[in-house]
Amino acid sequence: MNKKQISKFLSLVLRHKPEEIQLPLDAEGWASTTELIQKMNQRGMAIDLTLLQEVVKGNDKQRFKLSEDLSKIRANQGHSIAINLGLKAVSPPSILYHGTARRNISSIKKKGLLKGARQHVHLSQDKETAKKVGKRHGAPVIFKVDSQGMNKAGKAFFQSENGVWLTDQVDPQFLS
Repeated sequence: MNKKQISKFLSLVLRHKPEEIQLPLDAEGWASTTELIQKMNQRGMAIDLTLLQEVVKGNDKQRFKLSEDLSKIRANQGHSIAINLGLKAVSPPSILYHGTARRNISSIKKKGLLKGARQHVHLSQDKETAKKVGKRHGAPVIFKVDSQGMNKAGKAFFQSENGVWLTDQVDPQFLS
């Protein structure tokens, strides 16, 4: 199993389906690294703490975090399961961006950006990151988000440890 496959598997079990390997997560989404490694090895995925550290450190989007003592691991954001990341509301930059596929334009113009199965809508501070996200789903389209206007209207923003901006939803009037 290569590092990319390990990273995808970590996303699955730490963000969406810990039950896939019966991995307990605490209320903040932390799992025991020892237990994770043990359960992955039982499934035929050869991994040790050194390789796990390399995958976490090398992840281009910094999706995961290890505790200081390396005893625990969690995903930084993107959960479709109820997790309390302990994020505090912060003032966002005046403009943020959201990348998506062309096929979503009509729906987004009508309904805005919705979190769907995830806990938050994900926003980027720069167009390039938003473009990369949009490319994953086809021909990319970048929406500009009036985050300052949203914030003045009482909408809360959070920033995950890897720099992704999070909010509950973005109404159509704040999009261009």
